[in-house]
Amino acid sequence: MKGVSDERINAPVRGPDEIFEASRLTGDATREDLESIRRRTSVYVYEAPVRVWHWVNALAITILVVTGYLIASPLPSMQIGEATDQFVMGYIRFAHFAAGVVMSVGFFGRIYWAFVGNRHAWQMFYIPIFNKRYWKEFVFELRWYFFLEEEPKKYIGHNPLAHAAMFTFITLGITFMMITGWALYAEGAGQGGVTDSLFGWVLGYVQNSQRLHTLHHLGMWAIVIFAIIHIYAAVREDVMSRQSMVSTMISGHRTFKDDRIE
Repeated sequence: MKGVSDERINAPVRGPDEIFEASRLTGDATREDLESIRRRTSVYVYEAPVRVWHWVNALAITILVVTGYLIASPLPSMQIGEATDQFVMGYIRFAHFAAGVVMSVGFFGRIYWAFVGNRHAWQMFYIPIFNKRYWKEFVFELRWYFFLEEEPKKYIGHNPLAHAAMFTFITLGITFMMITGWALYAEGAGQGGVTDSLFGWVLGYVQNSQRLHTLHHLGMWAIVIFAIIHIYAAVREDVMSRQSMVSTMISGHRTFKDDRIE
C-alpha cells in the first residue's frame, strides 16, 4: 500500500480505551486505520445530551458574562422617575443568578453523562499526563496552529491541544467560577443558609470579599478569552483540517472531507 511502511502496517491496533484517537491520513497509519477510514466518512462522536449541554452552557455563559460585567460596572443611572421605581440592576442580578443555577445544574448533569455516555463524553474531564504519545501529538497540534506544519492530523474526538484547553478552561474554569460565584451569593444571602453552609468557607479562605469579587471577575475574562479562541479554532479547523467542527456539535457526527487514501 503506497505510503505505508511494513512496520506500521503490522503495528497493533490502538485499544478502545485510548484517551484520544488520531488517524493521520499519511504514512504513519496502520492498515486497520486506513481500511476504517475508507469505509467511513463520518463517525458519531457527541451524543445528544453532550450537544444539548454544550449549547445551553454556551448560552448560560454568555448571559453570565454580560450580566457579570454590568454588575461589576453598572450602567449610568439615566432612568426617569424615582430610583425606588427602578429595578434594572435587580433584573440583571436575577438573570445572573438564574444563569448561574442553569450552568451549575448542567455541569453536574454533564459529569453524570461522562460516566454513562460513550468514551468521548469523559474526554474533557481527564488529561493523560503520563501518556508520551499524547504530548507528542500536543506539540504537533501546537505547531499546526502556529502554521509550522503543512498537513493536519485527523481526530475523532478533541485533538490533544483542544483536549487540554477544554479541561483547563471548561472543567477547571467552570468549577472555579461556580465555587467563587456561589460563595459570593452565600455572602449576600447571609449566614445559616444552604449556600453559606456549602460555600461560606471560601470567603474565610480568601479572607477578603473584594478579593473574592476580583478573582471571580478575572475568571470571567479568562473564559471570554477562551471562548474567542475556541470559536476561531473551530472555524479554522473546519476550513483547514478538512473535518467538521461546528456542525459536529449540531449533528453529533464528525465528518471527514478528504478521506480517500491514494
